[in-house]
Amino acid sequence: MLVRRLALLAAVTCSTIAATGHAATLVVNSFGAKGDGTTVDTVAIQKALDKGAGKHATITFKPGTYLIGSIFVKSGETLNIPAGVKLIGIQKLEAYPLMPTRVAGIEMTWPAALVNVYKQSDVVITGEGTIDGDGSYWWKSYWDLRKIYEPKGLRWASDYDAKRPRLIQVFDSKNVKLDGMHLERSGFWTVHICYSEDVVVDHITIRNNIGGKGPSTDGIDIDSSKKILVQHADIEVNDDALCLKAGRDADGLRVNRPTEDVVIRDSVIRTGAAAVTFGSETSGGFRNIEAYNLTAYKGVGNGVLIKSAKVRGGLGENLRVHDLHLTDVRIPIQVNLNWNPSYSYAEMPKDATDAPPYWKVLTTKVPEDKGIPHFADVHIWNIEATGAKTAIAIAAYPQAKLKDFRIDHVSIAADSAGSIADTDNLVLDAITLKVPAGDRLKTEDNVGLKGLDAVTYP
Repeated sequence: MLVRRLALLAAVTCSTIAATGHAATLVVNSFGAKGDGTTVDTVAIQKALDKGAGKHATITFKPGTYLIGSIFVKSGETLNIPAGVKLIGIQKLEAYPLMPTRVAGIEMTWPAALVNVYKQSDVVITGEGTIDGDGSYWWKSYWDLRKIYEPKGLRWASDYDAKRPRLIQVFDSKNVKLDGMHLERSGFWTVHICYSEDVVVDHITIRNNIGGKGPSTDGIDIDSSKKILVQHADIEVNDDALCLKAGRDADGLRVNRPTEDVVIRDSVIRTGAAAVTFGSETSGGFRNIEAYNLTAYKGVGNGVLIKSAKVRGGLGENLRVHDLHLTDVRIPIQVNLNWNPSYSYAEMPKDATDAPPYWKVLTTKVPEDKGIPHFADVHIWNIEATGAKTAIAIAAYPQAKLKDFRIDHVSIAADSAGSIADTDNLVLDAITLKVPAGDRLKTEDNVGLKGLDAVTYP
């Protein structure tokens, strides 16, 4: 196990070092940026970024508040956002140009992020300053639309029709490092790493619940990417905090790009759906993922969460989650492969006219043999949890059981033990569940389950 872990860590860190050398420092104020919190500084900052492209230049700022729309960091440069600098997003959709990307598992045209690394290489974004999406405007636009959509059975379309800018997008890029910034009030996902390779995210603080709870404001999403290291994150969000994704339904199966060779470690999750999440976009699959030394508190729904749906497909294998420290987290270990049906299962309304193209993509039928997700060779261990509601909640499908799972060295104090279903060769070892007297793990349709009689209930 140690050899495998060292090899995986080497794979995701060996090449993610952008060259710096002795190169010029460009100050955006010299290109006309004001930093007065009123003037729109997008054009001036982009002039500096364009000037430094390919030259290993550092682009930086004098102290101030810079009101901006989308900016694009170019290959071979460093964007330095020092302490005393805030980049704040404009609350106008036209400030974020529409671009081809992937959003929530499907390829589509979508507003650019506030800060973009788009089809670039050898990029560093660093500093102790702040990137602020000023998200309340975008959050309200989402909730307003969802109030209209939900009664019509269109919950699944809400996230796609409410076009909200992400905070940082790393798309189809290589050799990128994000280091040290304070990120807050993202309109949508905070850091989205998609179709990218050799990316390090280090010492990032995310605060998305300032002035309200931003819906779907994921923390760090790793989407059909490989050789990724995320460490030393401190996260408050209103949805998935540290999340692995790989495409949705028919479009995700068409693209068929896995997320692989990822290490997530040494991070704190203060609010969010889970400490670490696999899914629900699972179509391209996951392999060689390790998440460890994560601490989560009240306001976090799950410790480790594996979620998908019967139209997602995909295979998750060689997944390792360990050393989680959980206080008042609702469900420390959960596998739910029929997650959130009103969002997961899209049906074209019979009276729909002029539906956008992505509605047709989302409602494309997936054959059952391709739609059922599979997970195998999963090891979860060294979990300590107090104040839980349910200790363990695991369920898959009778025709696609969770294969070769191992859960060991787990101590959970909870209101109920929970249940395990649909597994093949699940091994339990050194499991202690501190639950009300007489409560026991419920089991159903498990083949070759080992260690259930050795679970202790002190």
